[in-house]
Amino acid sequence: MATSINVVKKKEGEFRVTISEGTGQTSHAVTVSPDYYQKLTGGKVSAEGLVRRSFEFLLQREPKESILSEFDLPVIARYFPDYEREIKKRLRG
Repeated sequence: MATSINVVKKKEGEFRVTISEGTGQTSHAVTVSPDYYQKLTGGKVSAEGLVRRSFEFLLQREPKESILSEFDLPVIARYFPDYEREIKKRLRG
């Protein structure tokens, strides 16, 4: 089943992410601080790209319904300690 991840920038550092899968859909509010964005991307990828890749990472580990509806991006590392290392690797590749 195809999964679509739609990332919309609401304002600087704030995003609305919609995940569609079959007939189901979930919506998430995500914030990313400029410092955390720089730490993970070095400015080489858009913030939207970072958020999208982060959701791809999450969806490989849990169903869309298990993803928090509202969170700050660094929270992912509390649940998945390999997140920062893995996302940096994916963004380079």
